[in-house]
Amino acid sequence: MDAVRRVVVVGYPGAELVDIACVTSALQIASYLKGRPLYRIEVASPGGAPIRTATGLTLASDVALETVRGPLDTLVVTGGLGYVDAMDDERLVAHVRRLARETRRVASVCTGSGILAAAGLLDGRRAATHWHHAAYLSDRFPEVRFDDAPIFVTDGGVWTSAGVTAALDQTLAFIEADAGAELARHVARHLVTYLQRPGNQAQMSMFTAAPPAQSELVRDTVEFVESHLGEDLSTTALARRVGVSERHLGRLFHEGLGTSPGRFVRRCRVEAAAHLLTSTRLTVEAVTTRCGLGTVETLRQAFHARYGVSPSHYRATQTGAPAVVGG
Repeated sequence: MDAVRRVVVVGYPGAELVDIACVTSALQIASYLKGRPLYRIEVASPGGAPIRTATGLTLASDVALETVRGPLDTLVVTGGLGYVDAMDDERLVAHVRRLARETRRVASVCTGSGILAAAGLLDGRRAATHWHHAAYLSDRFPEVRFDDAPIFVTDGGVWTSAGVTAALDQTLAFIEADAGAELARHVARHLVTYLQRPGNQAQMSMFTAAPPAQSELVRDTVEFVESHLGEDLSTTALARRVGVSERHLGRLFHEGLGTSPGRFVRRCRVEAAAHLLTSTRLTVEAVTTRCGLGTVETLRQAFHARYGVSPSHYRATQTGAPAVVGG
């Protein structure tokens, strides 16, 4: 029988409860489905104190961080609104640094990447973090390449994930690496979640991003684009529809959305295609047509540019089903 993997999850005052629960729940379910213990999980906190989480709930810790000794299989530092104080806690940071030397796999969730950075564990590396905090962390730790786009990143054996529920995607990736893709898919099904989003999938999409707040003309154009993806959405056609010049429409889009009309349309089409691939049994050709992408080859190129994988690979990893045709 394989050895049980020891996992320590580090919490602190103001840690995010969901960050912790995504990791512990997924690993516990993996053991349950396997029918034997795969992971031994300990939640550690400074002094072993109860963790008053960012949501106001209090979580009991299993062990004092100061007393934890390696070797460990996995060390996970969670994020949360208390991460700034945690980064400034020299003792906490020192113990994270110490345990990292005794751990096979070091990881963070959300803003926990700031604590890894404070410990010097991300110097020269690319790291994921919550999109809202990426600029602050980049300014504070210029030697780290913080990326606000991907779900999770692995660089040199150090794993970092985006905000909150991205912890689940990263933990599913742990399970897949440790025990195989089939078990990871079963865990995802039991959690009633996506069958692991690719790590380089964008954190924000047309389905979750806030609508533009300024120009009514841009808002109207965005709503039209999102509901008419199979039609002519060239900048010329969109400008004619709202009665302005192409140049003026482009200026309004850059001011309101930070991108051009053409790039916005392409993004909407690709993300709508991703949604259809995972939520329907439409063929790749049908998805391409419905989303106005022209040809399957155009869809493939767009998927590789945005997600780093083919449409068929994306569908397989999200649903466990092969692409129906092409991809």
